[in-house]
Amino acid sequence: MKLSQRVRQVKPSATLAINAKAKALRSQGVRVISFGVGEPDFDTPHHIGQMAVQAVLRRQTRYTPVQGIAELKAAVVRTIEADYGLRYESDEVLVSCGGKHCLYNLFQAVLDPGDEVIIPSPYWVSYPDMVRLAEAEPVFVPCAESRGFKLTPQDLQQAITARTRMLILNSPSNPTGTHYQPEELRALADVLLAQDQVIIVSDDIYYRILFDDVPWANIAMVEPRLKARTFVVNGVSKTYAMTGWRIGYLLGDREVIRAAGKIQSQSTSNPSSVAQWAAVAALAGDQTACRHMVRVFAQRRDYVMDRLRRIPGITCPVPHGAFYVFPNVSAYYGRSVDGRLIQGSADMADYLMEEVHLAVVPGDAFGEDRCIRLSFALSMEELREGFDRLERALQKLTPKAP
Repeated sequence: MKLSQRVRQVKPSATLAINAKAKALRSQGVRVISFGVGEPDFDTPHHIGQMAVQAVLRRQTRYTPVQGIAELKAAVVRTIEADYGLRYESDEVLVSCGGKHCLYNLFQAVLDPGDEVIIPSPYWVSYPDMVRLAEAEPVFVPCAESRGFKLTPQDLQQAITARTRMLILNSPSNPTGTHYQPEELRALADVLLAQDQVIIVSDDIYYRILFDDVPWANIAMVEPRLKARTFVVNGVSKTYAMTGWRIGYLLGDREVIRAAGKIQSQSTSNPSSVAQWAAVAALAGDQTACRHMVRVFAQRRDYVMDRLRRIPGITCPVPHGAFYVFPNVSAYYGRSVDGRLIQGSADMADYLMEEVHLAVVPGDAFGEDRCIRLSFALSMEELREGFDRLERALQKLTPKAP
């Protein structure tokens, strides 16, 4: 049967493909260590689950307003004011089925055919395809590893054209863990102030997972004149280990929020009522579990960076947020073992899976083929064993001929 041109443009998810291979091996009794996971390995805090149970017992299981229950929108407004210092009203908030759904609704509401969307590379895998589904064009701006994979004002200025409609900033970043400092955001803001047509999307889903006492900032915080055309995307998935609950939220211009809500009304309607009440408990309740999770992630980050530094030929900027590293493994490209030639990140991911049953995500899915993404949302035992396997596999690769 003929498929639409729209869906034919969408690439299969690299992470889902890796997970499928890992699942197939596990079904055969193979112990696979997965560095491909994109979610915390912690349980949802108890008090959040209890709120969901209470919501069921209170029979709060029916349709809610499309844009979210008033209690959750109020909790979002309070959280953003406390953490960002930015004030929003309830009608400037849209609650959706996860941060990804927020982005999809926004793109559908504001992008037209021919619009260009600037996406710093490396990037989260879903940005380009969601842009294409809105019939706009992704414009990739390579960001150098030597600069921590960060977008520079010069590169931003050069990428902007008369057709530029949007810039996406993700900090802390998936896949690199890059976090923009306030002064770096101010330099980007100076460029954007002169470009009134450019909407800024600030994807802040990892904003509470920060290390080394780096200050939290987004572009609307450091340059209030950009707040009117900045859209904040956030949610409870990463911060509270609630990936499966599917609650995200979008804040910004009320006319656009209303339009994005109209898109949502014709797709999913409201997010799960029970999950919304759980999210109220997450945002308004005790934050102890969240702070503990961040401390553990920081310890794991330090361990992972120490192991990476021991492997010859690998380079990797230190991540200051999220729970990923994005090491450059291209020194091993052009090498082979048992007739298998490693020519890029996809070959490397296949080799690691088949040789030592280690799952990683190839960097080409994120726009940087020299790298692979490793998640450290694993136990220390799994991290140790995983890096032992990684070292063992790389040692088997023979150097390429001079």
